[in-house]
Parts: sequence; structure tokens; C-alpha cells
Amino acid sequence: MKVTSYQKYRKILVAVDCIIFGFDGSQVQALLIKRRFEPEKGKWSLMGGFVGEKENAEEAATRVLRQLTGIKNIYMEQLATFSDVNRDSAGRVISIAYFALINIEDYDHKLQREHEAKWFLLSRLPPLIFDHKEMVMKAKERLREKVVAHPVGFELLPAKFTLPQLQSLYEAIYNAPLDKRNFTKKILSLGVLKKLDEKERQSSRKGAFLYVFDSRKDQKMQADGVKFI
Repeated sequence: MKVTSYQKYRKILVAVDCIIFGFDGSQVQALLIKRRFEPEKGKWSLMGGFVGEKENAEEAATRVLRQLTGIKNIYMEQLATFSDVNRDSAGRVISIAYFALINIEDYDHKLQREHEAKWFLLSRLPPLIFDHKEMVMKAKERLREKVVAHPVGFELLPAKFTLPQLQSLYEAIYNAPLDKRNFTKKILSLGVLKKLDEKERQSSRKGAFLYVFDSRKDQKMQADGVKFI
């Protein structure tokens, strides 16, 4: 096909939208911003932007995440393409959605105020523009599927964490209680956690031992086809 034949086709804009999840210690939350331009100005929205002429979609999503959070090396994964003809009331826009996981404590609060961003419980999302709620719900399901075989949940925790904190995270992801004895036994049997000689004492006087995630042992586990949960 000759290059000149492209001219007869109408140009379509390509955007990226980022679903950012964080964990507050008891619930998984999504980060939303107040939209600053029409259409739907002033309403709650995911953070997004158009793909530039000299960047691919992943580069655009990385740029958007960095602008909003100020965090480098964020865990990010492409979720899906949303291409309904009438999804954006301003014009024909195809959006490639990405979901990202961050530790809430690492989030730059100055940037949060600058972008008028706010964390919302997934069970209490405000009305969102366009198809953004569909994106969030799809990302929630992907997260549930992902944590079964991959330890991506650690991206939502501090570098050092307790077993109760880890269990609370998985209970929040699945929105269901987990048996403490079975959960602890399963997690420790995988050999991907390293116990430290430190304790977290804010939750109780006795304190709980802190652990760190061992990525090297996880790589072996993945190679052996062992499921995480």
C-alpha cells in the first residue's frame, strides 16, 4: 500500500489512561484527579494524556505516571484498549489503559495537591467521565487474577512489612477474609520472604516481625511454575 493512500483516512487520536492502585493498610484504593478542561471539566477522572508523535504507548503511560506521582520505576502493565466510537464526547479517541501499583507512602503529596488528586475506595468511587469506571473495574479484576501467580501485591506495600499487613492486603484485594494459619503457612512455604531481626511495634506492644520480599527466590519459583497464592 502506498503511503499516499493513508491520506484518505480520517486521523484518530490515541490516548493512554492510567489506573493507579494503592493500599492504605486496610483497603485498596484508586487515585483520581479533577479534570481541568472540557468536556467534563471539574469531574473525576483517571490520569491520562495523548500519545506523542515520538513516543510509544508505554512511554506515554510512563510519562503520565511520573508527572502525577513523581515516582520512578512504577509497576505498570497494559490492561486493555478501549475503542468505542462514542467513548469520548469531544472526538474520536482510542485509549490504551494501563494499571499501576504504588506504595501510598511514596506518593509526592505536593504533586497530589497540584493535580487535585484524591484516593477513593473501590467500593465508593465517585461518578467518572467516559468509560473510566469500566477501566477501573477491569483493572481490579486483572489485579485479582495477577496476584494468584505473581507477587505483584508487594508493590503496594512498604519495603519492610509484617505478615498481618500482607494478609490484610490480600483480604482487601479479594474482599474476603483469609484463614490466618493457612495463609501464613502457604506464604512462608514459598520461601520468597526474608525474616528480619526487626519488629513493627505500632500495632501492638509485643510487635510483629518484619519481612522483605526476595525477588531472586521468586524468579526460581516462577520458573518452577509455582503459584503464589
